[in-house]
Amino acid sequence: MKAELDRSGCIGCSLCTQTCPKVFQMAEDGFAEVYREDVPEEVAAAAVEAQNGCPVSVITVS
Repeated sequence: MKAELDRSGCIGCSLCTQTCPKVFQMAEDGFAEVYREDVPEEVAAAAVEAQNGCPVSVITVS
């Protein structure tokens, strides 16, 4: 399973980092980023939850 995030559409709400901190983190510019592209099995459900909860739908987990 891989995680992707379109940073150009990110609003910096940090919901994804709160939901799945093992995959997403806030960058120095105030927007989220994927720091672990390969999603660990033990947090796969949280990564999908982050995708589904993103208010601007810029996260893809597949």
